[in-house]
Amino acid sequence: MAHIFKLSFITDEVSQDLEEIKKFAKHFNAEAIEIRTILNKHLPEILEEKATLKKFLEENNLKVSAIASPTFKCDVDSKEEYEQHITIFKSALELASYLDTKLVRAFTFWKKGKYEDYKERIMGKFEKIIKLAEDYGATIVVENEPSTFVGNGRTLSDFVGSLNIKVVKALWDPGNDLMDEEEREEPYPTGFNYVKNFIAHVHLKDGVRENSKVRFLKIGEGHARIEDNLRALKEINYQGYVSLETHWRVTQALDEKQMKLPGGKEFSSGAYAASFITMQGLLEVMSRL
Repeated sequence: MAHIFKLSFITDEVSQDLEEIKKFAKHFNAEAIEIRTILNKHLPEILEEKATLKKFLEENNLKVSAIASPTFKCDVDSKEEYEQHITIFKSALELASYLDTKLVRAFTFWKKGKYEDYKERIMGKFEKIIKLAEDYGATIVVENEPSTFVGNGRTLSDFVGSLNIKVVKALWDPGNDLMDEEEREEPYPTGFNYVKNFIAHVHLKDGVRENSKVRFLKIGEGHARIEDNLRALKEINYQGYVSLETHWRVTQALDEKQMKLPGGKEFSSGAYAASFITMQGLLEVMSRL
């Protein structure tokens, strides 16, 4: 059965194992996978497996919705970290090109002050990856992530709008908006209305605010207003993917480091069961649209 939106999921939110990823995709009739870590490898090491991954995609009639690179989850003032992340971004572009996807994710550096005070510096740091993306014919999707300077819909729309360049768009994550401690922006309607004209990719998770923390849950059981966001995406005729990013486990809690830098074998432990439950919740929500 076809879905109302093109359906994807982040691979390491299910498993590091290709057979389990295949089983999950087939069960939920997902069109695509989004690659963050896979086969227990991170970027740039994933490039070693690019031929294996291409064969896997072809054999299972799957596409890649995006490469979920961790680009610029680093210190804005560290030249060494910046150069390391340029290397990561280059590897993400190479993988994207080889696996026939246009979208590569980036962030806006670890938050250490006010967005407005660092905005111009961050825009300057983006110049190099913008040129690289243009050379590859790729699109950078910037994600709202509260541990970075751009943490909500307001700052995401301001940053992408200020760059005002064709190859930089928004990756909207209403679940991440719940973690916006400073402004406590609501994912809908406030957050969505800020970003709606810039969205090229969507991550979906759900949860509830508990004091200064967010506890993630099955989609439909939290306060991320997923149904409202999806209904609004339908109204603007959104043509991109919605990609599941579960971010919770059935039998254990993810620690703060895993939440900020997800990926790898330990992160994927217990992921299949939680993502199965969460994808069921997403499809229940989608059935009401």
